[in-house]
Amino acid sequence: MVYNIFTIPVTFFFIANGFAHLYYGFKLKRKFPDDHNFLNTIAIYILWNIAGVLYPLFFERDFFNIRYFEWLSMTIICIYAPLLIVSILLIEYLFVIKLNPEKRQERNFEKFFSSFNDSNEYFCKDGGHSFNTDLHRKTFHLLPAVLIIFLWMFAIYIWEGIWSANLFWGITGLEYGIFLILTVGYAAIVIFAALDYVRLSFIFKKRSIFYLMPPNVSHLLLKTLKKKENCEFTKPVALILSLVPIFFWAPFSIFAAAALIASLGDGAASLIGLKLGKIRFPKDSSKTIIGYISGFFVSFGATLLAFWLFEPWIGMVNIFIVAFGGALGFLLVDLFNLNLDDNILNPIISSLIMILIYVLI
Repeated sequence: MVYNIFTIPVTFFFIANGFAHLYYGFKLKRKFPDDHNFLNTIAIYILWNIAGVLYPLFFERDFFNIRYFEWLSMTIICIYAPLLIVSILLIEYLFVIKLNPEKRQERNFEKFFSSFNDSNEYFCKDGGHSFNTDLHRKTFHLLPAVLIIFLWMFAIYIWEGIWSANLFWGITGLEYGIFLILTVGYAAIVIFAALDYVRLSFIFKKRSIFYLMPPNVSHLLLKTLKKKENCEFTKPVALILSLVPIFFWAPFSIFAAAALIASLGDGAASLIGLKLGKIRFPKDSSKTIIGYISGFFVSFGATLLAFWLFEPWIGMVNIFIVAFGGALGFLLVDLFNLNLDDNILNPIISSLIMILIYVLI
């Protein structure tokens, strides 16, 4: 558990971003009092701070080899990730906007918002988004879980197991896996947050840089955002931030299960509910019985997969019990439908139930 000159910058950087997120939230709530969910803003602000404080604590040993990876991780998160966004915006300004000044007027939030009606042909009456939009969203949300599992398996079974690189670098595959997941995850949070700062800058009339948003990014957002989410931060930031404390306090099997539940379970409930759902519960909700059932069983299967991959030795009976707890956590979040982003609640509630069962068995 190391606080030093290589890890503290990440802590300060994330705490600063938490305050930036909170500031944007205040501005959005003032501009869109009925549409912006300020409770989500508070929750994500807290998660920014938790992620910042926890980052140095992931590194249990403190010696030269570890410090090299701490330095590398810090530079990627605090320097290279922000520089990537700045470079993209600078290129967009120098080679597009400056050469074609009229594009500055053409690219504005009003046109972007109105284009949702053209890009999503089949809007739900109450959800404001199509099946295709949800399919793109859930596929996008699956990426963190797939990447987490891939990086961990690469570090343990290839980097250490096959290549024996741990003998050269002097750190274990476990430590290398933590380095990979932290670096990629934290850098992804920074990149997604930076793009949100650009997209939501329309709230500052005289200082908006919305026109610097590359067309490819705008097109991707049209495919993955619900129309009503234009005054909110995108979901990947909330999802990845919510996974950070789970990565710290839970065994990797539960961490992987929580990530899969948040993506696969939620995706199944939403997509199957949109496509096949007939009976809604509650009646004034867009959620359906078939959606609940689908989400429960997919969450159950996802947890079985995670434990089969990473902790099969606890026995099938125990795995089934833990999997039931994870699926139950997902179902409870979906049923209660609280006024808080389920990308935050699903992984946290499911992991807490799984941890409790894991300890008891």
